[in-house]
Amino acid sequence: MALVREGDPITIDAHRQLLQLDVDDSEIARRRAEWRQPEPRYKRGVLGKFAALSRPANEGAGTG
Repeated sequence: MALVREGDPITIDAHRQLLQLDVDDSEIARRRAEWRQPEPRYKRGVLGKFAALSRPANEGAGTG
C-alpha cells in the first residue's frame, strides 16, 4: 500500500479474485528504493504501546 500513488491504475476483478496495481516493475522498484518507514504517530499512552508492540500481518499481527 505504501507504494501506491494517487492516479495509479488498479485492476479489480471480483470474479477472478484479482486486485492488481498496473504500474511498471521498474517504477515499483524505484518507489521501493525511495520509501522510508514513517515515524510512529503515537509514542506515548495506550496507542503508543500498541504501535510499539503490534506486528505486521505477515508476522501474525500479534502484540506480544
